[in-house]
Amino acid sequence: MSQHDNQHFDYDYIIIGSGFGGSVSALRLSEKGYKVLVIEKGKWLKAKDFPSTNWKLKKWLWLPLLKCFGLFKMTFFRHVTVLSGVGVGGGSLVYANTLPVPKKSFFEAESWKHLGNWEQELAPHYKTALTMLGATPAPRKEPGDEALEKLANDINKSDSFEAPNVGVFFGEPGKKVSDPYFAGKGPDRAGCTFCGGCMLGCRFNAKNTLDKNYLYFAQQNGAEIKAESEVVDVREYLAGGVHGYSVDWKSSTRYFGQSGTFHAKGVIFAGGVMGTIKLLLKLKEISLPRISDRLGHGIRTNSEALISVTTARKDNDYSEGIAISSLLHTDDHSHLEAVRYSAGAGFWRLAMVPMVKGGNIITRTAKLAWQWIRHPIENFKIAAVDDWAKRTQILLFMQTLDSTLKFTRGLFGMKSRVDTGEAPTAFIPEAQKLGDQYAKMVDGKPTVLLSETLLGIPTTAHILGGACMGKDASEGVIDTKHNIYGYQNLYVCDGSSISANIGVNPSLTITALTERAMSHIPPKEST
Repeated sequence: MSQHDNQHFDYDYIIIGSGFGGSVSALRLSEKGYKVLVIEKGKWLKAKDFPSTNWKLKKWLWLPLLKCFGLFKMTFFRHVTVLSGVGVGGGSLVYANTLPVPKKSFFEAESWKHLGNWEQELAPHYKTALTMLGATPAPRKEPGDEALEKLANDINKSDSFEAPNVGVFFGEPGKKVSDPYFAGKGPDRAGCTFCGGCMLGCRFNAKNTLDKNYLYFAQQNGAEIKAESEVVDVREYLAGGVHGYSVDWKSSTRYFGQSGTFHAKGVIFAGGVMGTIKLLLKLKEISLPRISDRLGHGIRTNSEALISVTTARKDNDYSEGIAISSLLHTDDHSHLEAVRYSAGAGFWRLAMVPMVKGGNIITRTAKLAWQWIRHPIENFKIAAVDDWAKRTQILLFMQTLDSTLKFTRGLFGMKSRVDTGEAPTAFIPEAQKLGDQYAKMVDGKPTVLLSETLLGIPTTAHILGGACMGKDASEGVIDTKHNIYGYQNLYVCDGSSISANIGVNPSLTITALTERAMSHIPPKEST
């Protein structure tokens, strides 16, 4: 872009979203000399802003209509309930720190294996991502991890139990030190206190959130971050013979707030499925009509099941540690993780009921009622434990088995329908069997969300796809370099671009894919 062009454009690139895709884009483009703006819907939260428990709803939940401007959002669809992060740093604020490289089946999935040798192409970018995010094996086992290891032995899978790589600084607990990752050029850090509060936002400066690596260095390079701002339109813009885009935004935290327009030569959509797909579906109707008709297809959920095992016993504290410090590969396409919240973070107890099985709502409701009739004292003790987080081990079960949803625009936002395969279900027999086995080991009771029992709708923190890759616009929304078909300099770099069932926590893969996408953009020409 020449100096003459700069008279018509405010930025070289505008990035919509500051999660794993947006932060990588910001750093790599700013390193190449581009003028970059990151627009983030959520707030710029510091350690003092994070809630100590999830009972502090105004600090925890993102519900702008109720003046709740926290870091955690729940979105309800016909086929799935989605949990996501909001704020500068996106999902890194609330994710459970785990950074696994997917199994070979992900790279060789039918949906995208014809587009490249993904395992080979992504290998160097996974290496870079692991370094940037400070990945290291979880250093200790908690009572819940020891129980999971015993379960592994009981099902003859002892060699499939492991401590995952996590993005946490394990120095001396609570002790502040100068940057331990980037030769002193990064921000000061403090050692993990093992409080279990990772998913509420780390209040002790130990979690390797994106504001401490990618975004931090992007700012050092001159990238700007505009928080509390939501993009509402992106239009083609031609000025001085140069093609670009107009980006309209408005305040996301005020009923009658500010708004404005920026112009840029390129735009990167990085707001996650809940931001990017929602916005692109709108833009396809009003201002970017050439976006592929495949938009919204290929939504995946990792085929997850969340089971909480609660015990009335007080000899173990299941809240201590980091959010996830162990996992068990139960077979070639499934694994189980032990997840925890910090002491006092018991909001979820309001939504948990005993786990039951049944093919329809009438059967499940009847079984739930019978559970309370048969075991009233046991159920009351579980519901009334002194501290839900201390007495509860959450089990997260995930699979690579493939089925997809389609998201479309509805009257009140996006809506879902089955795209391919069977609809995701809250009732995975293998997960329920493992939950029952684990519960017996810790003298606990398996419970699940009431919405799952009544409606059969599963919950996921890993919603992916919707702007998948394809050989052309008839097959996908983006090409293998993440450029949107039909437009120049328009990219998707977030979970929306994941084009196969990943089966594991996706943060590392989003980071690696974006590293690869940014490597294809040449440095800015000098003026």
